[in-house]
Amino acid sequence: MENNRIRPIWVAILLLSGVLIGLYINKGVDRPQVNVEGGSKFDEVMWYVGNDYVEVPDALKLQDKAIAAMMEELDPHSAYVSLDEFNEINDPLLGSFDGIGVQFRLEKDTIAIVNVIKGGPSEKVGILAGDRIIYVDDTLVASKKLTNEDVMRKLKGPKNTKVRVRILRRGVEGLLNYTITRAAIPTYSVDIAYMLDEETGYLKLSKFSATTVDEFKKGIRDLKAQGMKELIFDLRGNTGGYLKAAVDIADEFLPKGSLIVYTEGRNRPRQYMKAERHGKLEDIPVVVLIDGESASASEIVAGALQDNDRGTIIGRRSFGKGLVQEQIMLSDQSAIRLTVARYYTPTGRCIQKPYDEDHEKYLLESYERYENGELFHPDSIHFADSLKFTTPKGKTVYGGGGIMPDIYVPLVDDSTEYYFNRIVNKGLLYQYAFEYTDKHRAQLQNYKTVKAFDQSFAVSDAMFEALVKLAEEKGIKGTEEQKQVARRQSDILLKAYIARNLFDDEGFYPIYAPMDEILQRALLELRGE
Repeated sequence: MENNRIRPIWVAILLLSGVLIGLYINKGVDRPQVNVEGGSKFDEVMWYVGNDYVEVPDALKLQDKAIAAMMEELDPHSAYVSLDEFNEINDPLLGSFDGIGVQFRLEKDTIAIVNVIKGGPSEKVGILAGDRIIYVDDTLVASKKLTNEDVMRKLKGPKNTKVRVRILRRGVEGLLNYTITRAAIPTYSVDIAYMLDEETGYLKLSKFSATTVDEFKKGIRDLKAQGMKELIFDLRGNTGGYLKAAVDIADEFLPKGSLIVYTEGRNRPRQYMKAERHGKLEDIPVVVLIDGESASASEIVAGALQDNDRGTIIGRRSFGKGLVQEQIMLSDQSAIRLTVARYYTPTGRCIQKPYDEDHEKYLLESYERYENGELFHPDSIHFADSLKFTTPKGKTVYGGGGIMPDIYVPLVDDSTEYYFNRIVNKGLLYQYAFEYTDKHRAQLQNYKTVKAFDQSFAVSDAMFEALVKLAEEKGIKGTEEQKQVARRQSDILLKAYIARNLFDDEGFYPIYAPMDEILQRALLELRGE
């Protein structure tokens, strides 16, 4: 009995002794000194792991993770781009990618085609908006909980390669088989350019890519041909892109010789970028729209116009990214995007907002603006005196935290809109618009133009009741007063979403314009009201 009682203690001592002995023996091993030619501590660690680790390590995976972690230690915008991610991240800025030419959304775990790109490979073989992709090659993709990235990887591929899909189409029995030859699919940065009235043009830019300048110039030529005498230039939601594209766009608004931006870094001497030609928009009144998602290249354009006392900036404070990244290719065709400089607007302000080691907090700072009341009450924004700058005409502008617009348009703090806002923010309005379009596509296709749709289509009481029912199923309930407000607002936004499903952005923006408060404030400014 005595021996049985003390045995666990002896076992623990023996085990512990074994660990200590093992450590002592390893410590005493006369190991050769590692000398990695031109190497560092990182190279030494990789050598030991590769030679001595108990299992065969995945060296490439370890390197990827180590490099990614290294970049995260620098600043929020330096990043490692792995080989797998490279095309996915870079394609949007190249102006085209190789694919099948469809816009899709995941609807109840199924790939639903929202729009088919005109002239693209899918349209050529007969695929239609509303079709569901059930198989890609021989792989079932329906009800598989795929992500958007998963779908893109399956449908994109090198030009002239083929992909087989099996399609479910409403009203057609069985699955339809198509073989699609992938081709270059253009990606546009100008969402829309159209006339708001007889004199006011509107152009919305989503990014600054390799094709942006040509697209922008074409949009301006078309607007001028329609009689444009003033412009609303919408950079809301535009997170940036190529620096040169931003400089060339700003050049269109400014006299030759005007400073647009300058950059400077520890190993990058100061570089000034100025307007080099007579811009096509120098004499046209302009309003630039920005918001909390307008960043980087968008802020360069807005800052250049603001600091040169050119036009009016309207909206909400921009993101605040004043760092310049260079993309450096590595030997395996992966890359790092390394911050090498800061950029400064013509008055000398860097609009980069503060950051520390908490990069997630930095990226989500826009939520803090909501919580601290800035989006509702711009008076709550306070800039230090050291961040105040003066333009040539004496206007005060601010650095250190994005571009502060000349005219701030706050969110409406109205409790009666809470119910409608929840429906929109949960994506239910968009979901219902898609489902309605899908079920009534045959009738809706009788509208041949956006104008015809806008003049004749109206959101019915039955449609709104169906939307309310969908919201209740998702746990969203409202008072009668809130529902009346939602009914009025859905007349425009729900109709605009349906128009987008039929006509893409050319359908959405003209119909949405009346409830766009920032756009309406810009129109008042141009009219001198």
